[in-house]
Amino acid sequence: FSKRIAPLPPDSDSSMCFTDIISTVEFNQTGELLATGDKGGRVVIFQREPESKNEPNCQGEYNVYSTFQSHEPEFDYLKSLEIEEKINKIRWLPQQNAAHFLLSTNDKTIKLWKVSERDKRPEGYNLKDEEGRLKDLSTVTSLQVPVLKPMDLMVEVSPRRIFANAHTYHVNSISVNSDCETYMSADDLRINLWHLAITDRSFNIVDIKPANMEDLTEVITAAEFHPYHCNLFVYSSSKGTLRLCDMRASALCDKHSKLFEEPEDPSNRSFFSEIISSISDVKFSHSGRYLLTRDYLTVKVWDLNMENKPIETYQVHDYLRSKLCSLYENDCIFDKFECAWNGTDSVIMTGAYNNFFRMFDRNTKRDVTLEASRESSKPRAVLKPRRVCTGGKRRKDDISVDSLDFTKKILHTAWHPAENIIAIAATNNLYIFQDKVNSEVH
Repeated sequence: FSKRIAPLPPDSDSSMCFTDIISTVEFNQTGELLATGDKGGRVVIFQREPESKNEPNCQGEYNVYSTFQSHEPEFDYLKSLEIEEKINKIRWLPQQNAAHFLLSTNDKTIKLWKVSERDKRPEGYNLKDEEGRLKDLSTVTSLQVPVLKPMDLMVEVSPRRIFANAHTYHVNSISVNSDCETYMSADDLRINLWHLAITDRSFNIVDIKPANMEDLTEVITAAEFHPYHCNLFVYSSSKGTLRLCDMRASALCDKHSKLFEEPEDPSNRSFFSEIISSISDVKFSHSGRYLLTRDYLTVKVWDLNMENKPIETYQVHDYLRSKLCSLYENDCIFDKFECAWNGTDSVIMTGAYNNFFRMFDRNTKRDVTLEASRESSKPRAVLKPRRVCTGGKRRKDDISVDSLDFTKKILHTAWHPAENIIAIAATNNLYIFQDKVNSEVH
């Protein structure tokens, strides 16, 4: 993989700032646009430039297309709580016309944004002057037909819908349905179904809140619709279980259609077992046949037709098993790592610490550890595999498990839907990598 560092937006400072920390990354359905959200409530959209005529085999770079403030900090006066502006999730809607639409959410409020281009402006109004002011009607002596004149390209971003006041707890997931009309939003205890055109009401389709909160044993951690069947969705829990629900069965999907759960190995039981088994992300494969889940130490692939155990389990950083006590003390054990499929569902990717990220080839069973950092390589440089040493003899480029920097973590990743291009969020930097073999002529 070769590397490109996406340019920071013009109004941002390259020095580390809390509000600049990237909190979500998402390609649109064609991969031509890439959106990131940060803890400051901003959304930055990158657009892939067309191939150069001088270098027809060189893939276009991703450059800043538009930047806008999606959410502002708010205050809930009834509960005396501050509502962060941090963008938790971004999801693109399938493109229906020349404009693009995306959903963005913070802890409470979901917004639908329209992103469109304008390269012409109307001129020659009868009742307005060039400044847009109304003319004195007594001066209008003839009528003319307004015309469209070319202008510099302008990207306009406007809010079209605001979906609020439906979640008591923090929203952790949004997912657009394959019917292109509805989407769902999930918080810790409930999942709501929305129509994209209706903002004042939603339907509660999952509610796991017990009558007495002291009886609470698990929370919802992620949810996603099936890519093809609009009636199916899955949600994961902090107990390490997956529930597949069918909205045709009942209006309230409290009774799941399938429960995916792996029996716990008693020999591995420890104080941290329940914490590290919590699923932080779940993704349907593009084919719709498999589920990909990430817990603290592993990524797992589940077949929808087999509920009792995953068909594949990959160790992300098993060398941390002996470090769980210190990771608990510094709260890193609660980090929520995401996972991603490639376009053919043959390779999976997820993040780790020290700005490392992992890739697993499902066919060859080979895996690789790569690093996303400014220090390790320059743009266009080829990434070298990294290796973590747990003891014994160390190779020249190995890094000791005791030397890992737990403040540098890759939580958010995205894979281009059709090509071997990936986006990696490393704190306040966005790295874009592409498969060198397919993108450059040797």
